[in-house]
Amino acid sequence: MAGVLPVWAEGMTIPFDIVGFDLDGTLLDTSRDLGVALNHALGTIGRPEVPYEEVRNLIGGGSGLMLRRALALTGGDEGIEFEALRQVLVGYYAQNIAHHTALFPGGAEMMDELQEAGVKLAVVTNKPHHLAVKLFDELGLAPRFASIIGGGTYPLKPDPAALHAMVKQCGGGRAGFVGDTTFDTRAAQAAAMPCVAVSFGFVDAPLHELGADAVIDHFDELARTLRTL
Repeated sequence: MAGVLPVWAEGMTIPFDIVGFDLDGTLLDTSRDLGVALNHALGTIGRPEVPYEEVRNLIGGGSGLMLRRALALTGGDEGIEFEALRQVLVGYYAQNIAHHTALFPGGAEMMDELQEAGVKLAVVTNKPHHLAVKLFDELGLAPRFASIIGGGTYPLKPDPAALHAMVKQCGGGRAGFVGDTTFDTRAAQAAAMPCVAVSFGFVDAPLHELGADAVIDHFDELARTLRTL
C-alpha cells in the first residue's frame, strides 16, 4: 500500500528527529589535549603534573571544575588566584586544542548512519562556545551539526535550557541526548528527553547510577539503542 513502509523498513527507522551529543568524553576524546593544558597551568604555579590516567577523572562540568579538582589533588587552592589561573589553562588550550583530540571509535560511521536516516545532529557542551566551535572547525566536523551550543550562551548543564534551545535551533521535533556524565543525564531528564550514556567517556558515577535510559559501550550500538527508546 502506497505510503506504508514494509516491516523491515520500519525496523530500520530511528524515532528521533534530533540527536544531541555532549562533546568532551562523548563524541570526542579530548582528555590528552585537556591534560596538557591543565598541566601547563599547574606548572605556572609550581604544582606537579597530574598523570594522564587521572586527568580523565577530573573532566566534566567545565574548565573551572576540572581545575578545582586538579588543585585539590596537588595541594589545594588556598592563596591561588583561581580565575587568572583558569584563564591560563583556557588560553593554552585554545592554542593547542586539536593536537591529540579525535572522535571515539565508530563516531564517524555512527553519525553517517543517523544522518542517512534523516536525523539532525547537534552538540550541547559546557565547554565555552568559542572553543567548541574552534575544535569542530579544526577537526572538519562543524558541517555535520545543525546546532552547536557551548558554555556561556545558556546556563551550564545540568540546567536543561541549552537542550531546549538545541531543539528550537534544529527546527523542533522529538529529541534524544547522548552523554557521559551526570551533568548530561540530569539535563536530559530535566528536559524530558530520552538519554543514552556512553561507558567509554569521562563517567563521573557508576553506570547504573547515571540515570540514563540506556548505556552503550561503542558507537556501533547507538542507532539500534535509539530505536528502543
